[in-house]
Amino acid sequence: MKLSFRKKSERVKVEALRLGFSSCKVTEPKISKRAKEDYKSFLYKNCHGDMNWLSERIELRLDPKALWKNVKSIIVLAESYLDTNNVLENLQESEKGNISIYARGDDYHKVVKKRLKQLAHFLVSEFSCEVKIFVDTAPILEKVLANQAGMGWKGKHTNLLSKDLGNWFFIGTIFTDLELAYDNEEKNRCGSCTSCLSSCPTDAFIEPYRLDASKCISYLTIEHKGPIDINLRPKLGNRIYGCDDCLAVCPWNKFASRTAEIRYQTREGFSAPNLSELVLLDEASFRVKFSGSPIKRIGRDRFIRNVLYAIGNSKEQGFLPILDIILDKESEDSVVYDAASWAKRVLLNHG
Repeated sequence: MKLSFRKKSERVKVEALRLGFSSCKVTEPKISKRAKEDYKSFLYKNCHGDMNWLSERIELRLDPKALWKNVKSIIVLAESYLDTNNVLENLQESEKGNISIYARGDDYHKVVKKRLKQLAHFLVSEFSCEVKIFVDTAPILEKVLANQAGMGWKGKHTNLLSKDLGNWFFIGTIFTDLELAYDNEEKNRCGSCTSCLSSCPTDAFIEPYRLDASKCISYLTIEHKGPIDINLRPKLGNRIYGCDDCLAVCPWNKFASRTAEIRYQTREGFSAPNLSELVLLDEASFRVKFSGSPIKRIGRDRFIRNVLYAIGNSKEQGFLPILDIILDKESEDSVVYDAASWAKRVLLNHG
């Protein structure tokens, strides 16, 4: 018996949950006019900082069919990654570094992609269709598609929010030429709450639903390659990779559950690492320590830059001898040297 589009969608969702995904929705391969205009406005106002790739191949981002003309349905998958009950627990520990929750375990690209491949194999074998899988690497507006598919809504902090998952989840997509039943778009449920906006250490929100990436700590510590604005450095605190503040204060997280995926669980020494140990990592030891971690992709120099800013913000004079070791290296990267010099000046002035 030939299955209806709805029955096919139901079978796909059952298999997705069986494989370990937290949620599975389906949407049409189309970006709404409103979402297109919102994205163009984001670029026009230069809210994307140095992330120039966001302004490239715009036609692909705004039209999934331009990416693959045969696509008829887009399956959107969510995977929860929350691994702690107190996300902001060590922000006041001056000698420790704070790493964003999502980066304390294994690289999500690899974990999600493996599960997507399993679901893709099911689709091909079950329905004899064609598929293409994507995890944050192609010119796709994942959050827009997830919103259209009913997985959640765009919160005022610009991240996707779910009434079932909070905001602690990754998104993956499968494009297919299989015709499936589409889910309805999720309505916005933020109401009058502004907790996320007021929690930002750098006031990076221009307005609700609009983020200036050039002030966002996640952007600054991960995507930005050069020295960070000297006026923003003190506001980084001990955040050495990413920032979870606006995510952590969202009331909808009361419905979020901890991940069952062992590969997202915090690695030993990643919840509150010692700044004094991190700052002395050379290229080889950096690669070993962060092997299989998303942190590895920013490289040793950018990471050490972040650690040095945290040391400068620590007000701990005991770091001064370590800073001298960095400053005595003739081969040290210029951005790292600048960060070490700044940290030393701050500590000396504080003393």
